[in-house]
Amino acid sequence: MRYQINLLQEKEKDISGKMVYFALHYLRYILVLTQIVVIAVFFYRFKIDQEVIDLRDELKQKEEIVQVSDPLLKEAQGVDLKTREIKDVLIRQEASQQMLTYFLSVFPNNMRVTRIDMSEKGFEFIGITSEPQIIKIFLDKLNADKAFKTIELGSIRREDNSFHCPFKLYGFIPK
Repeated sequence: MRYQINLLQEKEKDISGKMVYFALHYLRYILVLTQIVVIAVFFYRFKIDQEVIDLRDELKQKEEIVQVSDPLLKEAQGVDLKTREIKDVLIRQEASQQMLTYFLSVFPNNMRVTRIDMSEKGFEFIGITSEPQIIKIFLDKLNADKAFKTIELGSIRREDNSFHCPFKLYGFIPK
């Protein structure tokens, strides 16, 4: 077996030789690496585009759901408004009923009413009695119970054997 040993130094390559050597040995690795990066970016971009398309489709579906449910929401708001109005009417009716019940419970048996105006605010009526003490007892009872904020007794008129007394009762306080 024979070995050949060269002890001479290799010639230094010029710039074109170095470039050729670099191109043949390292540039192909750089190109392959660049192609891998480009393909990865291409697939990433494809994935992002698909997500955007999916989000647009989802948004269109949700818009359609909103369009379909909009009349239902408006109808529900209308029903809610009517329910609140009914509740208010029932509350006012209950207050009026309590006010009337209280009025009838304290109204004296010996007194009659010729005219009565009832509203949410209260009562205006003209009572007729033959005994003036009944007016005083009725007025004292109203003041003692404090069921009305305002209790007004108008001027009492005497006609024949009876006394006509106008009352104004406002601001009923339910208990």
